[in-house]
Amino acid sequence: MTTAHTAMLSKDGARASWRADLMLALLATLGFLVVNAWAGFPALTNAGGDNDDLLRLVEVRDLLAGQGWFDLHQYRMGLEGGFVMHWSRLVDAPIAAIVLGVSSLTGNTLLAENVAQVAWPALLFGLTMVFIIRAARSFAGDGAVLPALIVGAAALYFIGIFEPAALDHHNIQLMLTVASLSFLLEAPVRRPAAFLAGLCAALTLAVGMETAPYVAAIGVCVATLFAFDASGERLIARDFGLGFAGVAALVFVATVPLSAWGQAQCDAFSTMQFVVAALAGTGLAAIASLEASGRGQRRLSLGVLGVALGAVLLLLFPQCLASPYAGLDPRLKTLWLDHVDEAQSLFQLAAHDPAELAARYATPLVALVLMALRLRRGGWRRQDSLVATLLVVAFLVSVWQVRGSTFSIVFAVIPLSAWIAKWRQRAETSPSRGSVLRMAAAWLISVNSIWSGAAQAASAAFATGVKITSDASVGASVDPSCQAKATFATLGRLPDTTVLAVSNIGSPILVYSGHRVFAGPYHRNVAGDLLALDAFLGSDAQARSIVGDHHVGLVALCRGNSESQLLASTAPDGFLAGLMRGNVPEWLEPIADTKGASLELYRVRPKG
Repeated sequence: MTTAHTAMLSKDGARASWRADLMLALLATLGFLVVNAWAGFPALTNAGGDNDDLLRLVEVRDLLAGQGWFDLHQYRMGLEGGFVMHWSRLVDAPIAAIVLGVSSLTGNTLLAENVAQVAWPALLFGLTMVFIIRAARSFAGDGAVLPALIVGAAALYFIGIFEPAALDHHNIQLMLTVASLSFLLEAPVRRPAAFLAGLCAALTLAVGMETAPYVAAIGVCVATLFAFDASGERLIARDFGLGFAGVAALVFVATVPLSAWGQAQCDAFSTMQFVVAALAGTGLAAIASLEASGRGQRRLSLGVLGVALGAVLLLLFPQCLASPYAGLDPRLKTLWLDHVDEAQSLFQLAAHDPAELAARYATPLVALVLMALRLRRGGWRRQDSLVATLLVVAFLVSVWQVRGSTFSIVFAVIPLSAWIAKWRQRAETSPSRGSVLRMAAAWLISVNSIWSGAAQAASAAFATGVKITSDASVGASVDPSCQAKATFATLGRLPDTTVLAVSNIGSPILVYSGHRVFAGPYHRNVAGDLLALDAFLGSDAQARSIVGDHHVGLVALCRGNSESQLLASTAPDGFLAGLMRGNVPEWLEPIADTKGASLELYRVRPKG
């Protein structure tokens, strides 16, 4: 058989596997949509407290209404004039395209927005499933495909970032990171794969800085593999570097205005990220292009590149080496950041929600053990290095902040699928009660929701035998309707003005009405958030002064909101606490239609 014929067969097999994996991902996506459709797509009318999804929809509306591509101001939030968001237009653009396309065909903007809120997360779900399946196939062969399909779909459903109305950027970042890993696993047998891996790595970094640890881990892993195996990794390192640097340059030109090219932003793609990406990518590509270089020369060159990158960060952008929230006002840290679920550490989660702890950390821990056993047995491969590196980094990030678990859970699917595949094969070739039980155990252990259910059952069983006493204010019920669309119907009918409200309902007010607000749970909106805190925690007189100085027309109160309860308990003699007790100052007039409703509205009486 000729070499050309063998290559043709290999290409035909690759195409066939791609078609099969696409079909499997499509089936998983259709199943995911059916489950959500059966539930009635509840997230379309109640975001469940996710302000980011709602504010993304506001950004898309603003873009379609004519706000400039480079203008990232959120004019209806914060102090007068608004504040500049740190999000990327790379996410706004495709969502806006769906809304524009559907509204052009139907003439119904609301329908178009609903279609976009369902279609965009579903598309990302399907693409992520494709790359999970491809990664599992590259890692452990065809036998791992079925486990990857089932365990992967269960994992994506569990983490919740692909639900309808999930317009935040975390889902596209996860998809691009998994895609980068998948392409690198295929890179030795598919020439364009390394370039595509670099492209995806640059894009996920451009979307948001949360993925910087994973992008750095991928880059270091590619460089290390090249340092120890030039013959097999030279072209991979070169193409990855070119893809990474090239796309970073395109993104910089496309999303950063010329006037801001000299400005470094630590929380968004800017000059700092571009300089580091360009230096890292072009440097790696240049070193990999030196075919005559020996192992020592390669390692020396890569070491110099690493030192140069460190020097650039230390000398030119030292402010970006600090904690992302190092400069946050202490009051905002205490009254906001410390209560954000995804910003909690593993230890904080263990203290107040052990069931969620088991669901978030069990499968990644099992996957880490499996990778450690692989290393112990010997025969370590480049695939093992790539998967293990990302899994370890994601797990460490999740120890620091729970949000990292969305990545570690998905990366864990790859070694877990290989583990299930191994016991499936043993059960088929040497059927016995023991092998079948081990296979069943592998399936069960690999699914997050099973861990969650078991932990919740254990907690419930423990609670029935233990008498718990606590202060009545602790653990007070939270009203889920504080985020529901119907709750804001009356507010939406009132003439547009500035509304004084807690940050948790800032984004819903923007989505469901034409009003503006001071507070929203975003670290760049420091002035607006502090002003709202001053009003709510201060006396009636202080609140009245702020309301008058900033032309506030309405005060909104949702008693069941957890933030309202926190602020009332923090300042029991403050304006908000008094309002929650029913002490309405004379300068406020209750709006009759909202008396006893989830969202109470008070009109500010004019002075004099």
